[in-house]
Amino acid sequence: MSRPPFPPFTAESAAQKARLAEDAWNSRDPERVALAYTEDSRWRNRSEFLQGRDAIRAFLASKWQSELEYRLIKEVWAFHENRIAVRFVYEHQNAVGAWSRAHGNEQWEFDEQGLMRRREASINDLPLEDSQRLFRWPLGPRPADHPGLSELGL
Repeated sequence: MSRPPFPPFTAESAAQKARLAEDAWNSRDPERVALAYTEDSRWRNRSEFLQGRDAIRAFLASKWQSELEYRLIKEVWAFHENRIAVRFVYEHQNAVGAWSRAHGNEQWEFDEQGLMRRREASINDLPLEDSQRLFRWPLGPRPADHPGLSELGL
């Protein structure tokens, strides 16, 4: 199995890789997202440590059970050979209707087939009023004409 674009990354291919990841995560489909990772992929997500595609799939299924109305934007921060650093922001609602905005950074490492073998994520959450929301597109991929993080001032 492979996932283009492949390393070594250019500015264009790193941005494409980040947008493909963003679109997959916005699908909120744990199976689709998990297929982008190696079978033995290692993750640190906040204070959780995961290993393997099955653990990632289970984590994502649980995540999207509690993070409702999830919408995400990713932006490349830096890249080199088989690594990409992104910053991201997502908005979501919890089961009682309260909104949050999460700001984070990820470091990604890919194998030669374009599968992510390592993901390190640091994330901070902020409460958000409905009137402060910036991500209001219909659930699913961010529309092509929707501003990115820099354009939104995030």
